[in-house]
Amino acid sequence: MNAHDLLWGMTPAHLPADAPDWVVEALSAGHPVVVRRAIAEPGQVAVGVRGRLREQRFAALMPIVAVQRRVAPEALRGVASPRDLPAWRALDQLRPLLAHSDWGVSGSAGFELASGIEALHAASDLDLILRTPEPLERHQAHALLAMLDSAPCSVDLQLQTPVGAVALREWAGASRRVLLKTANGAHLVVDPWQAVA
Repeated sequence: MNAHDLLWGMTPAHLPADAPDWVVEALSAGHPVVVRRAIAEPGQVAVGVRGRLREQRFAALMPIVAVQRRVAPEALRGVASPRDLPAWRALDQLRPLLAHSDWGVSGSAGFELASGIEALHAASDLDLILRTPEPLERHQAHALLAMLDSAPCSVDLQLQTPVGAVALREWAGASRRVLLKTANGAHLVVDPWQAVA
């Protein structure tokens, strides 16, 4: 299981006793949880529960044996929404441009496409991931960002490297060091494709 995968099967019984009511409600309604980058004990996976509000995010652990269904961001590339929102128009525009890449839909857009639960609104960003097992040159990142910036809404694309994730916008920028998100936390690095010492 990878970061951004959506998992079904977690129930309120898997939560700590002090979990907020909204978390219990979300899981009771059968909502999926999202795999997050964190170290988990064997047999567990680190997940996040999302509520209706942007600030409602809850970090938890899910037993792997409880997983009933898994949807990766790549599985959502061809899924369309009947709703007319800038994020969906952006996705329609970008699909053919990303066709030769290993990409997927994450964040609120991925959650909505996979679950059918409305999570986007008119001002929502579109969150995408791009698998980059090989280094992406910074000039290539700059060209890709220019393409994304022509979309009808803000697009936040994360490059998934073998050792973590870095925001395309940062990698396309001028800073020598960028923030790499890993299971052990975030690190400022020069090369997001090199393991953090």
